[in-house]
Amino acid sequence: MTVKLGANRYGKAETRLVHVVKDGPVHHLKDVNVSISLSGDMEAVHLTGDNAAVLPTDTQKNTVYAFARKYGIGQIEVFAQRLATHFVATQEAIRHARVEIEEYGWRRQGPHSFVRDGGEVRTCLIHHDEDGRTTVVSGLKDLVVLNTTGSEFHGFAVDGYTTLEPTTDRILATAVHARWRHAGEPASYGTSYAQVRQALLDAFANTHSRSLQQTLYAMGERTLLTCEGVCEIRLALPNKHHFAVDLSPFGLTNDNEVFYAADRPYGLIEGGVLREDAPDAGFAWE
Repeated sequence: MTVKLGANRYGKAETRLVHVVKDGPVHHLKDVNVSISLSGDMEAVHLTGDNAAVLPTDTQKNTVYAFARKYGIGQIEVFAQRLATHFVATQEAIRHARVEIEEYGWRRQGPHSFVRDGGEVRTCLIHHDEDGRTTVVSGLKDLVVLNTTGSEFHGFAVDGYTTLEPTTDRILATAVHARWRHAGEPASYGTSYAQVRQALLDAFANTHSRSLQQTLYAMGERTLLTCEGVCEIRLALPNKHHFAVDLSPFGLTNDNEVFYAADRPYGLIEGGVLREDAPDAGFAWE
């Protein structure tokens, strides 16, 4: 029996890239997921393990970051064509390049603050006992928000295992999971929901953050001060880390413009804010 190599390709899948374009105090945001597949004269690597024709997938990832810095992203179709053309033109063994890009939409909330389009889920938790007592906890989850600047993190505790560098300028992003308790029944739960949601967004956009904990408290405080009838709010804020990519190996600078959006692990900040006269919550949160 004779066997032979069939169709094949290789590449770097799902390179997450967040690109910030700074136009003075107004920033513009592009958030994309780039997947690359290359094919061509790859018999040797499959049959004998000879890697001479193989452009490392790590190099493909670096090219995505470097091209974002050099050319910007613009229309994703143009960016994808630029990448595909580059790989075929510069690699003798490559006959075909496949580049797939997903773009995630953000709506502007302020000069450097954005709200992710889609993904938000409205929630509620109802308790009703035989004595006729009903408790209502409203909420939302997966409300993804991001500030491209206006966030710091320094002066933290250190020990022998600390490697994190202090920073006075970073991206702050989180997927808000909020639950709030009503002191009584509002005239409209829909109106109340909209008011709380807007209070959370306003506080996030307008708080100069020195820690995500500080931002959490500011979001809770603004909710209680502006949303009549809400007596307590609890928030869970995962820190969606964005790390500036080191482009120095390619002779490029990176003034907080090209980031790697990390998936995990992530910091998780949780806390509650309540009115001093808030009635006992009992088992409302369970």
